[in-house]
Amino acid sequence: MGGNGEQFVIIGRRPMEEFPAATYFSGQNKSPMRIRTTLLFTLLWLCPALRAQTLVSSTLLGSKTKAQLASQFNLPIFQYGVKYYRITYTTTGVQGLPDTASGLVVVPDDASKVYPRLVYQHGTSGTRYDVPSFNVLSGGEGTIGQLFGGLGYVALLPDYLGLGLSDGFHPYVHAESEASVAIDMLRALPAFSAQYGLHTNAQLFMTGYSQGGHASMALHRKVETELQTEFTATAAAHLSGPYSIGEVMRALILSDSVYLHPAYLPNTILSYQKVYGNLFGQISEVFKAPYATPVAAFYNGTITLNQLNSQLISLLTANEGASRPLRMLQPDVVQEVRNDPDHPFNIALRANNVYDWAPAAPTRIFYCMADDQVPYLNSIVARDSMLALGAANLVATDVKPGANHGGCVEPALSSTLFFFAGYQQVGVFTAAGEPAVQPLTLQPNPATAFIRLEQLPAGASVRIVDLGGRLCLASCISASGTAVLDISGLGSGLYLVRCQSENAVWLGKLIVQH
Repeated sequence: MGGNGEQFVIIGRRPMEEFPAATYFSGQNKSPMRIRTTLLFTLLWLCPALRAQTLVSSTLLGSKTKAQLASQFNLPIFQYGVKYYRITYTTTGVQGLPDTASGLVVVPDDASKVYPRLVYQHGTSGTRYDVPSFNVLSGGEGTIGQLFGGLGYVALLPDYLGLGLSDGFHPYVHAESEASVAIDMLRALPAFSAQYGLHTNAQLFMTGYSQGGHASMALHRKVETELQTEFTATAAAHLSGPYSIGEVMRALILSDSVYLHPAYLPNTILSYQKVYGNLFGQISEVFKAPYATPVAAFYNGTITLNQLNSQLISLLTANEGASRPLRMLQPDVVQEVRNDPDHPFNIALRANNVYDWAPAAPTRIFYCMADDQVPYLNSIVARDSMLALGAANLVATDVKPGANHGGCVEPALSSTLFFFAGYQQVGVFTAAGEPAVQPLTLQPNPATAFIRLEQLPAGASVRIVDLGGRLCLASCISASGTAVLDISGLGSGLYLVRCQSENAVWLGKLIVQH
């Protein structure tokens, strides 16, 4: 369902083997670590001039060459090596108070270029430090930032509130804070760029997997509906996310199905209690014995989400015969939630749906129909709602129908790389007064047999090379205006197109599909 043939399997053997399968809820373990001081935040909160400076710190974590990336991902497509940094930056907590968050920034190692920005939102964190700015060092999900950085993006991967170096309880699948930490990380980027001589253009790509799919759609919505004068979305790809918290995810739990991730139910309830404050008084009002005890331990930070999940599976299997998360809840709470659409639980769930708007930027929703953790109906609901509201360039694609949640990561990311490549623009940084490299207009893209090159002068040379740098086609523009090139001899894949005249250079990317 939802497929249109947009499947490109190019990710190699390792990227997603190196971190645990992403899931659709996130948890954490509280930590006494604090990275801010009272004085710092008093100044940031009271002084407008200082509040505009959102970068707090940046730390170089490491670097990799283009060859190292090619070996790591088993892909010969990288154009740059990368450097990667942990940054901390000011943001706002769910109660409106100033806070500090951390995240990973990955930059290409060629300072002579001007790169687009890309935000990748991560999936479930089983512990506080299972987040990009920490797990990039151990081959975790932060390595996806290295993947995008090596392809010519400045990749920003927020750790989220309550995770990494941010204090407090993580507001899990809370759309507003997922979006705001990414927005504030983007706002911190200019200060980081000035510090390291980095150059970015106005392009902004957004993506994320699992919980990160929910977060990336929340970010995309905020950019297009509230922050149009500050940011312009170039393209977005949302991957296997729980976009329909209030309908599809609610129905999953209320179905009393066997589900091997029971910890995500209390994580969601505790998160929304922390945000909205009106769901319950005591944990035992919602969770039955003996389940309330480990849930309280997780809420207090004495066990991690991973530990909570293991304990709940054991308890449910022993007491209920199988891991059925609904059986943890008090029967009267279940009955009220089922019968009252305005129950505080239902209101909180609906408030965190992220699909009820129409994207203007080109958008893809990639999913797998056999997903065992995030039902694929989330993607169908989002697609149908957005199309009904007028989305003009949106497609939902089942990228690997038989794949489960972990198996869907690789084809979803592969499809995202190809989709974004058709819009990505990387320029050359030039001194003031010198002509800059211009984007090349190619139509159609993807193409099968012919492409049109528009607004080029007579005599301009055209060279098409593959990602290994091999020349595949060379031509010359015979007359000013629009030129048509036969590319039927090129195999399916991604190519770089360069046009050059005496006074200018045009660069573009071409996807060939046969």
